[in-house]
Amino acid sequence: MQRIYLDHAATSPLRPEAKAAMEEGFRIWANPSSPHAEGRKAKAALEDARERIKAALGWDGELIFTSGASEALWIALNRSKAKRRVVSAVEHDAVFRAAPDAEVVPLDDIRCGPDLDHIETSLERDGNAVVALQAVNSETGLCFFQDHGFTNTRDVHELVRNKGGLLVSDCSQAAGRVKLPNADMIVISAHKFGGPIGIGALLVRDYAMLEPIGGHERGYRQGTENMPAALGMAAALECWMPGANPSTKSHEFESARIEYASYFETGYECGYIVPFVHPTLSAQALLIRLDAMGFAVSAGSACSSGTLKKSRVLDAFGVPDDVAARTIRVSLGWSTTPEELERFAEAWGSLV
Repeated sequence: MQRIYLDHAATSPLRPEAKAAMEEGFRIWANPSSPHAEGRKAKAALEDARERIKAALGWDGELIFTSGASEALWIALNRSKAKRRVVSAVEHDAVFRAAPDAEVVPLDDIRCGPDLDHIETSLERDGNAVVALQAVNSETGLCFFQDHGFTNTRDVHELVRNKGGLLVSDCSQAAGRVKLPNADMIVISAHKFGGPIGIGALLVRDYAMLEPIGGHERGYRQGTENMPAALGMAAALECWMPGANPSTKSHEFESARIEYASYFETGYECGYIVPFVHPTLSAQALLIRLDAMGFAVSAGSACSSGTLKKSRVLDAFGVPDDVAARTIRVSLGWSTTPEELERFAEAWGSLV
């Protein structure tokens, strides 16, 4: 029986277009910072990838290549010219590792998104802060920004900017799928949309927002640039552009998350990250049974799904312990097919 992979929020398989681009990069393997002809050729390829990624995302600012989203978040939260950090309670663990002393913003009870009044009050006390607010939550699929999220009545970036702060948004689960939010800095990760593992980027409106540390990437990041991966990242992202094959939708899952919907009544789910709750079986039991049936799913973000503790994110959303303990996450990606969704629906039906 062919296995079905439904854990794209953790990582997606490498797209063939990305693999081909990386193979070309390996053929021009020189260090992009070297002054000789080989190095200049590699540098030209790297800069071409940079511009293609910016074009694919509609970004007119700067782009710093990183080893992934975690490093990009660390740069944004620790090298920005701000005295303090303010983060939402449902950010990825990488945010809390990068900013362990950050002020944590609770959720708005009505809209299931970060409390904007809390952010405004905090910035009124001291606006010299960088505020971290993700675009799409990796465990619930909720979107948090104007045009496709809970803040459709208020512009978060305008709020933060008017108070003198900087807004950074973790778009690891959004890039290539939904419109990027209006922010000063954007974090993306290639392997979430079919690019290679080990490369990401920090998009920044202006380098002046950051303190340089020397090294490569205009002096804002150390370490030799991963040019082949940058080419793969660009190629994968271009597959999501208008005119390319649209991403798979998950409306087939709507009837399977009835219990969860009572805790998230916003209607602002992204559609490709879907939490499921079983009436009786624990998440661990579900993972074992579904794995044996040929399905790869998870019980939350990859960094915490191996633990037996309640998800910090679900706890922040106010999900009761017994519901969280029976919750799994199904996430779709570029390779997901309708036939795979049908098979999963049948398998889920056999379990409930």
